[in-house]
Amino acid sequence: MKTTTTLIFYCIVVALMAFSAVRAESPVELELLNVEKVWGKAPHNAFTDLVRFKDKWYMTFREAKCHMYDAPAGDIRVLTSKDGETWESAALIKYGTEDDDLRDSKLSVTPDGKLMMVCALAPKENHRTRQSYAYLSSDGVHWEGPHKIGEFDWWMWRVVWSPDGTAYGLGYGCEGESKNSILRLYRSKDGIDFETFLPRMTPQDRVNEAGMIFRPDGSAVVLIRRDGKGATNAIVGTSEGDLSKWTFKELKQRIGGPQILEVPGGHILASGRLYDGKVRTSVGLLEPEKGKFTELLKLPSGGDTSYPGMVFHGGILWVSYYSSHEGKTSIYLAKIKVK
Repeated sequence: MKTTTTLIFYCIVVALMAFSAVRAESPVELELLNVEKVWGKAPHNAFTDLVRFKDKWYMTFREAKCHMYDAPAGDIRVLTSKDGETWESAALIKYGTEDDDLRDSKLSVTPDGKLMMVCALAPKENHRTRQSYAYLSSDGVHWEGPHKIGEFDWWMWRVVWSPDGTAYGLGYGCEGESKNSILRLYRSKDGIDFETFLPRMTPQDRVNEAGMIFRPDGSAVVLIRRDGKGATNAIVGTSEGDLSKWTFKELKQRIGGPQILEVPGGHILASGRLYDGKVRTSVGLLEPEKGKFTELLKLPSGGDTSYPGMVFHGGILWVSYYSSHEGKTSIYLAKIKVK
């Protein structure tokens, strides 16, 4: 009995020392201040994004019967809040019939001051294919669109705006072995008419979902999910300003639904689904030049989870995400202090 107790104590001490070492190595510490469930009315609520627009919060996600496809299929819900505490529905965007599935809406603010949302349609004719669409709004309630963007069957996962007002879209192929191996970079002046800027963005294959940011010095960073036999670890890419040239490094983790954000001090935080051990949504420090991701904070989550939106506002990191750890998949908002 004494030997068993000693062994348990030793294991606890080693674990605490390892955790303390990770925290000591990181120039950033995260403290979870609060997390609240903000929505759970549909059978399946998932795939979030978050933005500040005209001094209000806007959050978007998919409402559906299940994660994949089952009629009635997915619609896009938009919530709004003045204070980040009380949320109300601003819009519900549908496409065609209940057999048409809208998925994975992402928000941004255009240079001319409009709220832009991009999402993908899995049409009733073939739910394995995709067509990306953009919607525009001045108030988050009334939406103009849909505007067809990008190429058919190339899922424009996210659109980000560069400091000079150019929109860049990250898109991956949806059907066929060759398409599933490729991530393309699209470019547009207005966020509607996109051209293919890089037909193949990464030398690595089996790439898909991605988060991308522009840094104040003009450089760019991208975090990309990978799936498939022998290619599961995420990769991080950097560009020094000429977006036609990228350097990529492989991380030690598999990350699903990745999103990244630069916070004061120049540090980059990344969030997404981690698969080692218990599946969870976490936030950590991403060091692109080192090809390193350090998990710093596990959010209350589990099971079907991830696809975060991230905003730094008022000295606080706000993270939207979804999770099924309390039963069915619901939408959550976490507030995190960044030290």
